Amino acid sequence: MRSKLFHATLAAALALGLGLAAPASQAAPGDRYVLVTHAADSDSWWNTIKNSIKQAGEDFGVAVDYRGSGNGDLAEMARQLESAAARNYKGVAFDIANYDQLKDPAAKVSAKGIPIVTINSGTPAESTKIGAIMHIGQGEYDAGKAAGERAKAAGIKSFVCVNHYATNNASFERCQGYADAIGVKDWRSTSMIDTGMDPTVVSGKLTAYLRAHPKTQAILALGPNAAEPAIKVVEDLHLKGSINFGTFDLSPAIIAGIKSGTIQYAIDQQPYLQGYMGIAALVIAHDKNTKDPATIIAALKANPKFQARLKEYDLKPIYTANGVSSGPAFVTKENVATVEKYAGQYR
Repeated sequence: MRSKLFHATLAAALALGLGLAAPASQAAPGDRYVLVTHAADSDSWWNTIKNSIKQAGEDFGVAVDYRGSGNGDLAEMARQLESAAARNYKGVAFDIANYDQLKDPAAKVSAKGIPIVTINSGTPAESTKIGAIMHIGQGEYDAGKAAGERAKAAGIKSFVCVNHYATNNASFERCQGYADAIGVKDWRSTSMIDTGMDPTVVSGKLTAYLRAHPKTQAILALGPNAAEPAIKVVEDLHLKGSINFGTFDLSPAIIAGIKSGTIQYAIDQQPYLQGYMGIAALVIAHDKNTKDPATIIAALKANPKFQARLKEYDLKPIYTANGVSSGPAFVTKENVATVEKYAGQYR
């Protein structure tokens, strides 16, 4: 892969008219950055983000730490943010899993003069209130609504939202967008199951729901922790092809489900971009002593190593005035081959 990446870097640099003499990061030896997340250790979806921040560190010549919550506990995530402030990192990236619980720890980071970039969960408005330079992620309500519009076009009028992480506000935004698109009211009480992450529990609760509501037309899973057990449920109940099954995010098992026809689509938020660009933006902010999103985005666009990563993994960020939208993009049977190679690693 190093050989492929070198050639991709060269091609990207030549295409940009930059040569290989683009300015290197001015990071000093020992500069450290950190990404703090709500993710439990068992949530494999975050492996892509772990890989991306490692590569960002390599490309920009800095050390990057990853701090998850261990078990999905937001109180522990808050403690990790407070610890990041105490350690005087050069920059802190984190996801806004719950604004109310994280705003005070985030303020402690800002009070130390440490730049912040938010990723993944949360909204640009919440990011601004926290004092972040920018937000890098996908609009969760909009992504859910886009999935619901796809379902509505297929004649779907009822669904079940398999919510494996109900303490994260983004989960409800995804379901709300879907419900609004197909016209389902009171979905929280009638069309959602709170499963947690244990695959046995997910399977048991979804099986019970579908047996109690045999006219359910669609399943919306909110990530691999919900989708992977749901694949087996759909197959065991002989619902393959007769129930519209969509999920957020990708994993090797989800890719296989799309190829087999069990899953109709996955909503790809390109998590690699969230991790890599979160760290890269912080390094650029530090090196250039700027908090201007336009300046940071321009530097990213001009960076041949970053452009090489985009080409290698077929990633397509959407730049906005104040940040980056990493999704949504739909992966279906028609285009699954383009992301299959890197699913679970860089996609």
